Amino acid sequence: MSGIYKKIEIVGTSPTSFAEATRMAVEQASKSIRHMAWFEVVEQRGAIKDGKVSEFQVTLRVGFKLE
Repeated sequence: MSGIYKKIEIVGTSPTSFAEATRMAVEQASKSIRHMAWFEVVEQRGAIKDGKVSEFQVTLRVGFKLE
């Protein structure tokens, strides 16, 4: 993995789970960011509506290789 990498933060959301929020965030980011190599979970949180979990939110740092 030699080279120069940049890190950005993105936030994914899902009504189902933290795992789905993570997958969706990475898949969506991959449409506009090339050479993504890794991610790390920075924060997990959620939204509550009427006493129930209504949304899962995950903040990710994504690393990608600079060209």
